[in-house]
Amino acid sequence: MTEEAHPTQTAGKLAPSAESITQLVHGFYGDVRRDPLLGPVFEKALHGQWDAHLQRLVDFWSTVALGARSFKGDVFGKHMALEGVTPAHFAAWVALWQQHTSRLFAPEVAHDLQVAAHGIARNLFRGYFANDPGFVQPRDEGHGRDEHGARHQGSGETQRG
Repeated sequence: MTEEAHPTQTAGKLAPSAESITQLVHGFYGDVRRDPLLGPVFEKALHGQWDAHLQRLVDFWSTVALGARSFKGDVFGKHMALEGVTPAHFAAWVALWQQHTSRLFAPEVAHDLQVAAHGIARNLFRGYFANDPGFVQPRDEGHGRDEHGARHQGSGETQRG
């Protein structure tokens, strides 16, 4: 296999692309659905509308990881409307995300996706519980993202997912 023949692979791991983000989202949320803690929360909220939700999540993570700007929505407001969410849900979600990103992507890419997810989880956790979670990595200062996981663009703008 040459790099030219497989431009979305790096040392056996995927590079960020529309295809790899789709693979990540579908695999990750397949496991979320089967998870005894996380699955019921998502099933209750989605009422079986997984296809539409998965497409929104692909758009969201493509915006975060690739700067695609395909996602428009209120992540915070939608999540704050969910009932019965506990700190354990956040810890399980973050741990599962780390597993999937580490398995699919080169370490630097996985790290960037994990930092973004941790920033999002931290902000949602603060919204629910008015304090900081103990499971979230510290901010990734100086690695191209702000404290919310938004990637800094060359023009000085930030992009949120």
